[in-house]
Amino acid sequence: MFATAARNFVEEVDQGGLLIPVSSLNDTIGLLTVVVKRKRFWLWQRPKYLPTDFNLSDILTGDAPIKPGVIETDFIKYNGTYGDNIQGNLDANFVHSNVSLEGKDSSKLQSSFGSLKKEEVDVQKLLRDSKNRFLDMSHGLVQQTKEKHRQVFGIVKERIVTTQPCSVIEEVQQGAQCGGGLSLCGPKSPKVSLKDNGSLSKDSNVTMEIPVHTTIAYALLELEIKHDGRYDLCLMSDTTGGFEVDGPAQTGLSRVSGASAYASENSRLREELAQLRDNFQLLSALPVTTRSSLLQQITKVMEDRGAISSLQCVLDQMCLDKRPALGDVSTTDSQKQNFQAILDLLEQSGQVESAQAGQSTSVLTALHLITSAMDEMTNDCLAVLGMCCSLTVLQALELLVQCVSGKGEMPLSSAGLAALTDDVYEKTEHLFASSNVSLKRDVDTVETEINHQPGNLPLVLCIAVRGLASLAHGD
Repeated sequence: MFATAARNFVEEVDQGGLLIPVSSLNDTIGLLTVVVKRKRFWLWQRPKYLPTDFNLSDILTGDAPIKPGVIETDFIKYNGTYGDNIQGNLDANFVHSNVSLEGKDSSKLQSSFGSLKKEEVDVQKLLRDSKNRFLDMSHGLVQQTKEKHRQVFGIVKERIVTTQPCSVIEEVQQGAQCGGGLSLCGPKSPKVSLKDNGSLSKDSNVTMEIPVHTTIAYALLELEIKHDGRYDLCLMSDTTGGFEVDGPAQTGLSRVSGASAYASENSRLREELAQLRDNFQLLSALPVTTRSSLLQQITKVMEDRGAISSLQCVLDQMCLDKRPALGDVSTTDSQKQNFQAILDLLEQSGQVESAQAGQSTSVLTALHLITSAMDEMTNDCLAVLGMCCSLTVLQALELLVQCVSGKGEMPLSSAGLAALTDDVYEKTEHLFASSNVSLKRDVDTVETEINHQPGNLPLVLCIAVRGLASLAHGD
């Protein structure tokens, strides 16, 4: 809840910039706090940031602490309200049943941070104080971080903090009605019947009080560290830190690159998607019942931004050959059940072992690819995509993705685009615009154009759509 509010704040005030949203109220983040930046599996993923219990002075040799010069300025006054409403109904007739379902969900997240202040380190003073100082290479944190080549050190150079008590309020309303009759029977189970009408509703209203001087977001200076402990501050935004190594380090990152920097946006996107084609084909080749179940469970997870991040972390662990502990995952019991259902489907596919044995492509890596892309989406983009997960709409979105990475134009009469009714097209247009892709249509054609913006949102959108559409393919 707080993490979502912080992420919304950063998306509004510094999208594509240097600010990093705080992921937990339990994190104590002050100026010069040491933060471990961990690179992810896919090169287009944003890094994961892990605040530590240490500041820069704690990991230096010598007894003289570094005391930062602090520059304070007023930032902005921020109050934001985000919400969505989802309605749907289903009428179905089966051999032993006829069911009518109607559901309605609404949620609202209100963040009242009030007046915010920015605290910055005096970098000139920090450079002077750091001269001739060395990291203690025997320090436990340094040793543990150095052993993992995908991790680097950063120190907090600025932070956005609250100046008054404030709050985050989440309101959720869920309702469902069921009518008709349903009978289930089997050779070893009693008959179960549901008849007439039933209804289920759930409301929640949670208020989180945020104290003064709480950090909402922060920015880092990365450290480039030599063998002997000497270190340099990475002062330019396009320079990255790390530990000096003997020879090339094996990062284990999966690459989606190789397109010429001088190629057009469309051709670069096409080449990047071509390198991932095996993942989508593998999902399409799954048995129809497995694909259908996976799509259903992933769609449920997409209802909660935090759940997507949690699922992605679970799959991270599995790709590293670690057994995930769902009891430690920070999400609802309902979402944990969805996670378990997804893991059961992966086990049934027989592909988990192949991924952990080092095969480059498996159902596990393919599913990890999709959830990683979703986790990179803006909250707005993910919410709209979650409303477009019907089979026909996903087929239309996949055609539009091909258009984005292709000629940028296709006739509206193309088979599969019939699902783009006015209401669906409006959602689709918003979905693509949230991913830096403009979508236009006239009487006969639909055109797509990639907007030149920093980041990888067009690629992320294409991966998510291609992955979901692969699960929706008919036999």
